[in-house]
Amino acid sequence: MNNLIYKLKKSDFADKITLIVAMVLLVVLFGALNRNYVTGANMINILIACSLTGFVAIGETNLIIANQNDLSAGSVAACAGVLAAILAREGVPAILALAIAVCAGFLVGAVNAGLVTFLKLQPFIATLATMSVVRGIAYILCNGKAVAISDKTFIKFGNYRIFGILPVPVLLLLIAFIVFGIILSKTYFGRSIYVLGGNTYAARLAGLNPTRIIFKLHIIESGLAAFAGVLLAARMNSGQPSACNGLEFDAITAAVLGGTAFTGGVGTIFGTFLGMLVLQGFKTGLNMVGVQTFWQQVAQGGLLVVALAFDFYRKHTRDKRALEESMAARGAQLPNKKARA
Repeated sequence: MNNLIYKLKKSDFADKITLIVAMVLLVVLFGALNRNYVTGANMINILIACSLTGFVAIGETNLIIANQNDLSAGSVAACAGVLAAILAREGVPAILALAIAVCAGFLVGAVNAGLVTFLKLQPFIATLATMSVVRGIAYILCNGKAVAISDKTFIKFGNYRIFGILPVPVLLLLIAFIVFGIILSKTYFGRSIYVLGGNTYAARLAGLNPTRIIFKLHIIESGLAAFAGVLLAARMNSGQPSACNGLEFDAITAAVLGGTAFTGGVGTIFGTFLGMLVLQGFKTGLNMVGVQTFWQQVAQGGLLVVALAFDFYRKHTRDKRALEESMAARGAQLPNKKARA
């Protein structure tokens, strides 16, 4: 299993270099079009914007590696933000409101996992259904109106800056990337995710419990989405039921750009981090050079197509390399058999 992880990391090296080059080109291009793009303040703003997509992208990376996905993340984030805002308005302490909202996210994740494992629904269909249900619940909770937040402690979650420089959401996001990066690459649970995504039957033969792993992954993803939604509500000083539309697609785009394979079994958290920076840097650049909103949607859709095209190319390259290694191994075995004969 360790040898498998080593090969995956080695094959992903070129992807990381490509993403780093893409980031440099983005900075040069948009910096030439708008000098404010390369300022420190704008870099911080990009990281703040990443704090919404990033948490969801971490969960999506784990799910996609395990050959799962979740389309309900944006709805979960919006609903959690509304729920936390209502609780704060009713006088519930900020920390408790945050905890309750995240637990609500855990519950949605458990429902998603149950639909996938017990009812045997495809993850795409199951989470598409919960996406609609949870978004509707968000509107019902607040009667379709934004819920203002006046609790100063709550607002600090999304706006306080450490030493006046580093925003709390950015710090929490960086910590999350480090923690989940270690979990995915260095722990038994992380290696189990790769095995499950590579071959479910082989995972069962290896003594793994796919149902348990899928439950954990969906619960983690929805919990992270809920946490991101609460941070957004704190940053915007209100919980909005219409927030986070398309968030799950941004997260999936970041993961696929970072080298996570839609066929499962391949991907890294660090790659997703780079993909997230490229995606958000691209979106921010389009805003700063005055590209109209509907053309931005076209450009973002095109970026997702490019990401999927690269995913197809990477899969073709991996399959070709695996076939070559298999043929080479067979060729090495034949002379040994003849020598023994």
